[in-house]
Amino acid sequence: MSDHSHTKRELPAQPIQSVDPPVDADRPGIAAGVTRPGLVLAFLSIAQFMVFLDVSIVNVALPSIAEALGIHEVNLPYVVTLYGTVLGGCLLFGSRLADMFGRRRMLQVGLAVFGAASLAAGIAQDQSLLFAARGLQGLGSAMIAPAALSTLTTTFVGGKERAKALGVWGALTGIASVAGVTLGGVLSDGPGWRWIFFINVPIALAAVLLAPRVLPESRGPRQRFDTFGTVLLTGGLLTLLYALEEAIGHGRTDVVVLVCLGVAAALLAGFVVVERRAAAPLVPFAVFAIRTLRYANLATLFLLGTVVTVFFFASLFLQQVLGYSPLQTGLAYVPLALVVAVGAGVASGLVAKVPGKIVLVVGLVLVVTALVLLARMPSSASYLTGVLPVFLLTGIGMGLSFVPLQIAAQVGVPEERAGLAAGLINTSQEVGGALGVAVAATYAFRRVDELTAAAGGHPALIAAARTTVFHDGFAAGAGFALAALLVALVLLPTIPKHDGPIAA
Repeated sequence: MSDHSHTKRELPAQPIQSVDPPVDADRPGIAAGVTRPGLVLAFLSIAQFMVFLDVSIVNVALPSIAEALGIHEVNLPYVVTLYGTVLGGCLLFGSRLADMFGRRRMLQVGLAVFGAASLAAGIAQDQSLLFAARGLQGLGSAMIAPAALSTLTTTFVGGKERAKALGVWGALTGIASVAGVTLGGVLSDGPGWRWIFFINVPIALAAVLLAPRVLPESRGPRQRFDTFGTVLLTGGLLTLLYALEEAIGHGRTDVVVLVCLGVAAALLAGFVVVERRAAAPLVPFAVFAIRTLRYANLATLFLLGTVVTVFFFASLFLQQVLGYSPLQTGLAYVPLALVVAVGAGVASGLVAKVPGKIVLVVGLVLVVTALVLLARMPSSASYLTGVLPVFLLTGIGMGLSFVPLQIAAQVGVPEERAGLAAGLINTSQEVGGALGVAVAATYAFRRVDELTAAAGGHPALIAAARTTVFHDGFAAGAGFALAALLVALVLLPTIPKHDGPIAA
């Protein structure tokens, strides 16, 4: 779920230009020169589907991957976090690349990188290649996502047509989250976990070859590249993740951990310095003067830390404690994913009638409650009376929370900065999810070896030890959700009623 896997989300848009592309006189709302807009939308939606399918599809397969490649539990978060970190760190840079070199061209490059990385992940015989491939998948996705969405918004230029296209786009994101957790279980129980990666290869190859026949080429306003800023941001985040993972096995006071934390702090501080001085910064920090945007991004960071933590630890809990098969685990998630969409639909109607902050607070209270219940879930819980009610509560809370946060991230933002604001909120989602899992795993797995050794190989004691570990992970997720709630209550200004179309 990011793993953000779990709700409909709008990808970072290109900065809105002062003049829209020329409109076809015979088809108002469609850019001139586009002969098959339906085919364009289908193509872009498939690209979108692939990106978000890979956010969620790995969660159910984690135990199978760990067993096949001999990955210790403390290193499993890398399968999730490397994808999200590289994707989040490079999203805004991907927008610049698409503007400069052409959106269709960068979409093809991104698809090629994504497909090659998926092949590498599928044939991986050790964790090193798998981890590297997941990071490379994130890089490919960071080129696909902004190029695809900006192509969509420059193809469907009329308000009505663009709203419909974005509605389809957003709906498919929600479907991808359902398909991801379910397909991950089906493939892991069937041909094997490697096929969760192999399935991307023929789709990516076909898309690369068909793109010139389907998509128009377009470019945005040319700006200087902030390559140095991108390297500092992504490098700082990756170093921080490494430090958190090392802290699990070596302790928080280990020399390597402390050095990596210092390096991460230096890189991220360097990023801030570079961005403040750059002629064309990747992130113009002046935009954070808008209080609602600032705290909407902070709340989103914490909320996505909760969401991805839930999917990560619930997948392990269902299989390693409750004894579910991968297929049963995938099916167990379906009601949660569907209820997220229901909650988002309810929120979309409510924000036109009441201030969005009220909807957000209610949603976050439900998420906090659900995480507390997960942190107390017994190892003998049944699905119908134990797991399902908590999953439904989690999904409703998430759905109610995401819509007002998306709105808050755009409140008070000038039209020419709308693309930047969309990019920032989605960067917060990806980075929040990756860091959330890393922090939760650092806390939850700190005693995994000690508890496993104390179990002495006894199945009941091992299950109890795992339950304790996973309860700690859910407790960390509850802490993230509580932090998001406090930000919403104390720092976030009132979100005004919103009566326009909500695409994500």
